[in-house]
Amino acid sequence: MSGHSRWAGIKHKKAIIDSKRGKIFTRIGREISVAAKEGGGNPENNARLRKAMDDAREVNMPQENIKRAIQRGTGELPGVSFEEVRYEGYGPQGVAILVEATTDNKNRTTAEIRKIFSEHGGNIAEAGAVAWMFSLKGYIAVEKKAVSEESLLSLALDSGAEDMKSSDEDYYEIFTTPQDFQKVKNALESKKILVTNQELTQISQTSIAVSGEEAQKLLSLIQELEEHEDVKSVFSNFDIPKEILLKMSV
Repeated sequence: MSGHSRWAGIKHKKAIIDSKRGKIFTRIGREISVAAKEGGGNPENNARLRKAMDDAREVNMPQENIKRAIQRGTGELPGVSFEEVRYEGYGPQGVAILVEATTDNKNRTTAEIRKIFSEHGGNIAEAGAVAWMFSLKGYIAVEKKAVSEESLLSLALDSGAEDMKSSDEDYYEIFTTPQDFQKVKNALESKKILVTNQELTQISQTSIAVSGEEAQKLLSLIQELEEHEDVKSVFSNFDIPKEILLKMSV
């Protein structure tokens, strides 16, 4: 988990910048459609759809775009059929990488993801090779200056959080089960506690320290994977020094 809050924050900033180019709209639109297809078009009864709609509003995605994405998922509007795929692999120094994508052409996407891994000194592995290292968790970051640790810990645990940690950054990190993620988030909002970053994410309980040129190579690999149009999320168990990570936010 080391380094997670730094990387999550950087990705959050990059997503907002990318939204100006429309790239994030495509990804969120696909996620909304898939969520609606799997769980129905009512966000009150579909936690995954509710989260995707929250993400859409955060980057100012037009309401009409959200509505059309839901309707494509429920079949009310015709559209391309997407499927979810997962790729597992290794980067420099054997760092584990888990890639989640949504595609209308699995063969094309697989070939392109394999090429990205290869060009950056990594390789795709068999299904199950690294997924076992990760657990799906709700993740919430709160700035330390926003609330006292004691008050936040009490509120978080009472509302269903599994754990809270004080990171080496200026954040408290709250971890929940996927089922309790929204409940904890709502509890914080009810107390007007500003959430800096919140997501459902794959958390690894172990990490691999990477520095120097290998860290740069690894970050280049992850960045290119994240920039691929079909890729929804990239997770890894790296631990990279703060000064190297921060270069990615420039």
